[in-house]
Amino acid sequence: MMSEQAQITQLLQHSKVIAIVGISANPQRPSYQVAAYLQSHHYTLLLINPLEAGNTILGLPCYESLTQAIQKTATQIDIVDCFRRAELIPDIIEEAIFVNAKAVWMQQGIINDLAANTARNAGLMVIMDRCIKIDHMLLS
Repeated sequence: MMSEQAQITQLLQHSKVIAIVGISANPQRPSYQVAAYLQSHHYTLLLINPLEAGNTILGLPCYESLTQAIQKTATQIDIVDCFRRAELIPDIIEEAIFVNAKAVWMQQGIINDLAANTARNAGLMVIMDRCIKIDHMLLS
């Protein structure tokens, strides 16, 4: 079996589309900074925040949900990157499964083992309590 680091490396190298759930329009917030970093590294981003739906952040449209983003863009999501509190993760996992995402990534400090097991049982790769930007920087 591959180590978690090897899985992360493979995931980041083979993924093209990352949905950022909980994106903030505030450039000081980690979700904005991570999204800007990923955008600068040529990932296609789908930005998800119901409070920002219809607005643009980083020049990209913001969607209410993963489902709406898929309906509007007809894009396959590789990674659902979660910037939401741990107790909100189960709903995101359910929707990630529904839209056939390949992986769910919970940012540093976000841990929900029950939701992670649900995602794994549905065939999704799960990365928990890690920063996607830091892991990507370690690749180069």
